[in-house]
Amino acid sequence: MLQKVNKMLLMVIGAIVLYVLLKIMITIGVINPYWQRVLFYSLIVIVGALGLGIIYGFTGQFSLGHAAFVGLGAYSAGYFSKTFGQYGVLSFIGALLVGMVFAGLMGFLIGVPVLRLKSDYLGIATLGFGFIVKVALDNADKLIPDLGGARGMMGTPQLASLEWLFFIALIVIILTRNFIFSTYGRACTSVREDETAADMVGVNTFKTKLMAFIFGCTLAGLGGGLYAHTYPYICPGDFYFLQSFDYLIVVVLGGLGSMTGTVVTAIGWAFLLEGLRFVLGPQFVDFRGVIYALILIITILVRRQGIFGGKEFGFLVPQVRRGKPDVALRG
Repeated sequence: MLQKVNKMLLMVIGAIVLYVLLKIMITIGVINPYWQRVLFYSLIVIVGALGLGIIYGFTGQFSLGHAAFVGLGAYSAGYFSKTFGQYGVLSFIGALLVGMVFAGLMGFLIGVPVLRLKSDYLGIATLGFGFIVKVALDNADKLIPDLGGARGMMGTPQLASLEWLFFIALIVIILTRNFIFSTYGRACTSVREDETAADMVGVNTFKTKLMAFIFGCTLAGLGGGLYAHTYPYICPGDFYFLQSFDYLIVVVLGGLGSMTGTVVTAIGWAFLLEGLRFVLGPQFVDFRGVIYALILIITILVRRQGIFGGKEFGFLVPQVRRGKPDVALRG
């Protein structure tokens, strides 16, 4: 019990110290407004990538439509804020909840039919859903003019500060940690390792996959809501299928089944995106895609399990309780 308290206390103290350091650097100008935006984006990527980490990294369900759920969360949250923005912070919190619920609901509606597919077929189905969402957002202004359609949506209150983004990301990390090391999380891992064996020992594999998919999509919706309140302009192109590959690369590079890898790689990836913009210059900025692909290929060849290879920082691993059997999700 004491060890468990010490781990949690260490994580909280470390997070507070990190927040204070970031706040000081922003205040004295060490981190200028441009890199503040990059920092904010990295925190948003952490939230969204942890969602895909649950779906693919821990449950083994290959999804190529994750950015679509981020977009659904962004547009639903942004529209809520534009409509009820007069309530300030309460509107912001309500908008995030709307984004989460809407993305989670869509995850349920899509997950029920497509999660009966496996491997590449599941990836193709989710990729198709991403195209559907892109076309729907392009033409959304015909039903709801405030969504802007292909022109994009503007006017969302910019309420996502460092405090909101940092501590929401921290809460998501803790929630993900608790889920992964719970009975339900271990059921997800068993499905990833061997779905047939998990089914034979009593795990309801379909319910487990659906639960993980809905949870991951809900986190994607939360990330989208934060994105809509961080940037003054969003458009359907921000959530095209290519953006799904960004989340996928973060999860794979960090190591499938590693929260630590996802968090560290999400931060590194966000800063790499903008760092290469300066290094390559405007004439060669499009070559960033080539560099991303090379990084992914080299990592797979040299370290197939990813940078962290399923390992976690000590404070992300809770104390194991012995003598109490787990009860998996049963039919």
